[in-house]
Amino acid sequence: MGTDAPEARLRTVDYSLFYGSFRALRDITIDIPENSITAIIGPSGCGKSTFLRSFNRMNELIPGVTVTGKVLLDGEDIFHQNVVALRRRVGMVFQRPNPFPKSIFDNVSYGPRIHGIRDRGTLAAIVERSLRDAAIWEEVKDDLQKSALALSGGQQQRLCIARALAVEPEVILMDEPASALDPVATMRIEELMQSLKQKYTIVIVTHNMQQAARVSDYTAFMMTDEERAGNLVEFGATKKIFTTPADRRTEDYISGRFG
Repeated sequence: MGTDAPEARLRTVDYSLFYGSFRALRDITIDIPENSITAIIGPSGCGKSTFLRSFNRMNELIPGVTVTGKVLLDGEDIFHQNVVALRRRVGMVFQRPNPFPKSIFDNVSYGPRIHGIRDRGTLAAIVERSLRDAAIWEEVKDDLQKSALALSGGQQQRLCIARALAVEPEVILMDEPASALDPVATMRIEELMQSLKQKYTIVIVTHNMQQAARVSDYTAFMMTDEERAGNLVEFGATKKIFTTPADRRTEDYISGRFG
């Protein structure tokens, strides 16, 4: 299901995913535009997070997973790429903040160190840039050696975003990044996403319809079919999806009639 959106940064073509013999995702075709926020919405169990994790091959960590079809990043099949290099290009922020039990500085510098950067001055510059981009520099700049675990939940999540930014990805995947946060921290994360899309392509899974309507440029609505496989019902500009959806099921879900 295409769109007249700008150039696609991510694309799937007839993409299906299986856990053993069970098909969890069925024949999903979608173009996700660059420098935009795309929200994936749908009822629990429809495969939203599984689909999100497809873009950096996180599902391969689960035994028995196989896929068919294509997942493309800038037109190149990700399954033909080095997975370490791919995950540098496609970063991931999880539902619950997961800082390492290390200092703030060591959390953010972890990725660059893994990729071979050792110079302290270079690392310091990367850490500052990443924390600034994640809108948390002013709060932590005087305490970079403090344990990341001492930060509040909202600060931890922004730190995890900074950690993802430190390796200079092109795409950021966010799996319900604000669901464990209070309303004020949630607002900070949403504001942050709006600023980040100037540099990055962002794909977010959310159960919060208001959040999807507020932050995203495009929305993908997923459901399960009669065989419990997740599939794409509708994809398009968020304003259209939320005001004049093409599929009745989309309208029913958004209006709260099911799901």
